[in-house]
Amino acid sequence: MFYSITGNVVYFDAQCVALDCNGVAFKCYATTNTLKNVAQKGEKVTLFTYLNVKEDALDLFGFYTQQELECFKLLLTVNGVGSKMAISVLSELTPEKLAIAIASNDSKSISKANGVGVKKAQRIILELKDKLANGLELGEAGLELDTVSSVASDGNSAEAVSALTMLGYSQSEAAVAVGKLDKELSVEDLIKQALKYLSAV
Repeated sequence: MFYSITGNVVYFDAQCVALDCNGVAFKCYATTNTLKNVAQKGEKVTLFTYLNVKEDALDLFGFYTQQELECFKLLLTVNGVGSKMAISVLSELTPEKLAIAIASNDSKSISKANGVGVKKAQRIILELKDKLANGLELGEAGLELDTVSSVASDGNSAEAVSALTMLGYSQSEAAVAVGKLDKELSVEDLIKQALKYLSAV
């Protein structure tokens, strides 16, 4: 029904922002990432929107980028994921970071989102593994997804990723770092070079 809304910010809090459009203020629930970009009264902004129709309410969700909106809609296709949980996930992870977490089977990073347990994070990974890469324009992050996915099944690379996670890095961080290296390297060299990359990021 609504594609986007353009108006002046008249109110915002930790969960939503209200935009004044010619005298009518629309309240949009939003992610932390969106709120960081629009949280200033009087500022004119455009939000891409999603109208969630329920029996007892009409909830409008606003997103600073179209990419975030598309990611939100994909999350809603996951069994058991509602609008609040989808907002929570996208408040914890940007669409790019979520895509990499899914590609690298990083349920731990996804489960950091408020209200998302490990089992739900695993279901998100299972149901969006193929959809996310095809459903989003990810730019450079999109190029990393295939590499990150292959790292999990490659012998030396998988071992290196496992070692890096034991050192405190997330599965996503480790998979991205190892994915940038030559797969023919030994596990020890993969770890050393990955640590150099991670320390420089």
